Amino acid sequence: MDVGHPNAVECERRTVLARYIGSVCRLCRRENLKMFLKGDRCYSDKCAFDRRGYAPGQHGQRRRRKISDYGIQLREKQKVKRMYCLLEGQFHGLFKKAEQKKGVTGTNLLVFLERRLDNVAYRLGFANSRTQARQLVRHNHFTVNGKKMNIPSYLVKIGDVIEVREKSRKVGVFLDAMETVVRRGVPGWIELEKGKFRGKVNAFPAREELTMPIQEQLVVELYSK
Repeated sequence: MDVGHPNAVECERRTVLARYIGSVCRLCRRENLKMFLKGDRCYSDKCAFDRRGYAPGQHGQRRRRKISDYGIQLREKQKVKRMYCLLEGQFHGLFKKAEQKKGVTGTNLLVFLERRLDNVAYRLGFANSRTQARQLVRHNHFTVNGKKMNIPSYLVKIGDVIEVREKSRKVGVFLDAMETVVRRGVPGWIELEKGKFRGKVNAFPAREELTMPIQEQLVVELYSK
């Protein structure tokens, strides 16, 4: 449970049957960071974070109080977890995998998060948000190297080709998403063939390519206690 947050119990109750069913705009406001969890709406004047840039709840407009080092680490972990729309078990599992891999644990964790199929589909512009991308993956709209893939947590490899299935390309959600991908841009480590609804993994992202405001060392310190 989050420390120092009057609505922590309520937030926990909203996570039912392994999925969060509350307002995602509250998550951005809680972390004091626009995480673009609602896709194109986050770029509009309807964005709740822009309109109410304070913590949710009846005490949200009070000045944020100082929190402990542990609280800072916990908030960072919650922020990254929510940014990639993962539950605690999924996130901690990736951390353990990152910890076992050679290299810097924090960087390994971020690379694993980026390599998830739902994230790659989002990065390529096939969906307006990671949550939407996960749903599309589960509904069999994608292939990897020509084979149907409906596992959002699948970790792509260098050389993998991710493609929207032929019969899905006229679905409105894909057409809308492809219209807005220009605003977000496509990372340099993946390549998009927009007209063919196809993307390719040319490399794994380097830490300097991941420009989100994340301090992954705080997450490592939290899990290392």
